[in-house]
Amino acid sequence: MAIVKPFKGLRPKSENASLVTCPPYDVLNTEEAKQLAKDNPISLLHVTKPEIDLDPAINQYDDRVYEKAKENMDQFEKDGILVQDEKPIFYLYKQIMPIGDKLHAQTGLVACASVDEYEKNIIKKHELTRKDKEDDRTRHIYATMANTGPVFLVYKDRAELKKIFDEIESRQSEYDFTGNDGIRHILWLIDNPEEIKQIEKEFKAIDVMYVADGHHRSASAMRVKNMMKDTNPEHKGDEEYNFFLSVIFPASEMNIMAYNRVVKNLNGHTKEEFFKLIENKFEIKECSDEVPMPEKKHDFGMYIDHKGYIITAKADSYDEKDPVESLDASILQNNLLDPILGIKKPREDKNIDFVGGIRGNGELKKLTDSGKFVVAFALYPTSIKDLIDVADAGKIMPPKSTWFEPKLRDGMAIHLVK
Repeated sequence: MAIVKPFKGLRPKSENASLVTCPPYDVLNTEEAKQLAKDNPISLLHVTKPEIDLDPAINQYDDRVYEKAKENMDQFEKDGILVQDEKPIFYLYKQIMPIGDKLHAQTGLVACASVDEYEKNIIKKHELTRKDKEDDRTRHIYATMANTGPVFLVYKDRAELKKIFDEIESRQSEYDFTGNDGIRHILWLIDNPEEIKQIEKEFKAIDVMYVADGHHRSASAMRVKNMMKDTNPEHKGDEEYNFFLSVIFPASEMNIMAYNRVVKNLNGHTKEEFFKLIENKFEIKECSDEVPMPEKKHDFGMYIDHKGYIITAKADSYDEKDPVESLDASILQNNLLDPILGIKKPREDKNIDFVGGIRGNGELKKLTDSGKFVVAFALYPTSIKDLIDVADAGKIMPPKSTWFEPKLRDGMAIHLVK
């Protein structure tokens, strides 16, 4: 049973929505955030990336960073930049993104999900978290007493919910703007008590939900809940800290792009030795002077020395029945990156970097031709079915397996945990 809860959203007035809302905190580095917020004093980046308002010499995990987040958040509320809705409601959030010559649209429910269900694995994960990143979000939530950015959740499609959401989409929206990311963001308020009850009922018929993106946010929400529970002798289980901000989408509307790899050196091998070693596990076909786009699972585009190749994993190089081992990220790691290039811990190894598919294969060519990297690999995108299969098996995906687009915008509605 999936529990979803309406909440009193803290959010910008409609005329300021495009200025206040911002990209997620974890897709921008400090310098990028500083540039984006430079001429915009009401950008939520002043709350989600508060180091942009401090001396650059201050460490990003310094206590002063979290104090600044709280100070800026309090000021935004005091100045009426953020205003809280008077009663608990749901919100419907639609994103429309140009991809090539097509438009991709996805519509999700903005709601609070249950930390208890996350702990009981009714909300399933597929990634490990890093302690430093988890600590950072835990401290940020605790300092601001708010989930400023949502967790991206997915459920298996349910026709009854689509019917309700289609009806809501036919009405006047609260926000409708195109951000500096070129993505159109539309928000509707769902404040009809009967509709709220109907949505809650339909979600109760859903067995499980899945974390698509936001593993650190959800793990941090759990830690904050336990911290606040331990200091509350009258804990009942219905306090706001027992829930975390989410946008919940049907699986069929997900757009997952490839997460590509670039490598700095060949681990002491000559190019000829490198190719000879690859042949043990992959078929190699030279194809162009560009980085080729793989057209099917288990094909990889490889670019080296200004030449493009398609390399195809041989059938005996992986276990097709294992939901993790049969992922392309696993196949490349287990048969090439680790044994040939010596990259055993891709999260930590300085010889490898990762390039989100949104940047295109042209970025892989540019990075390799520049001499900074010697070889690039373009992967076929992981499917939402792959993700669900891994989560259902209780397993963990390899690092950097999925790149979801469009990204959810922070600040469409903030959930206060106190």
